[in-house]
Amino acid sequence: MKLIVGLGNPGEKYKNNRHNAGYMFIDYMVKSLNCYMAKKTKSYLTMQPSNHATILLAKSLTFMNLSGKAVKQLIRYCLPAGKAGKLDIRNLIIVHDDLDIPIGKFKIQKGIGPKLHNGIESIENSLGTKEFWRIRVGVDNRQQTSWIDGETYVLKDFLPQEKKIITSIFPKIVSRFKNEFWLI
Repeated sequence: MKLIVGLGNPGEKYKNNRHNAGYMFIDYMVKSLNCYMAKKTKSYLTMQPSNHATILLAKSLTFMNLSGKAVKQLIRYCLPAGKAGKLDIRNLIIVHDDLDIPIGKFKIQKGIGPKLHNGIESIENSLGTKEFWRIRVGVDNRQQTSWIDGETYVLKDFLPQEKKIITSIFPKIVSRFKNEFWLI
């Protein structure tokens, strides 16, 4: 089973924030795979594709800085411990916003993340490892003339044209995973 977790902040207030690029990707996957809700807790929501039993999509329902708590619970629920008693993260894929990458670009990497991302840091600390897959969705569209700090920037909504750019890369991400990374 593959577990794909989108990071973001819960609530209507944050729905269109740049920090919620991971949630937006999961929403795209839910629609394209015809999913149904599998389980909802205080920490996470999982959705099961009706025609792909080997993929589970999830959103962490904790705030970004506490993502590790939700992901650790998800792994216990979805990816039981192996014989050595360690959490099995080989099939974990985290989708998140990344200010180190320009808007409209993405990277799929294992064990490599942005210079600073509190959600990813929380997951690494909770799991005790960096060795999980990441889909790093670029959200940086800041201009040098009107520079804004990263923490403030990611909590602002996408502009309409930026949202179109972001959603246009989702099929490319899926295609790349399909062809190179055994996703679907």
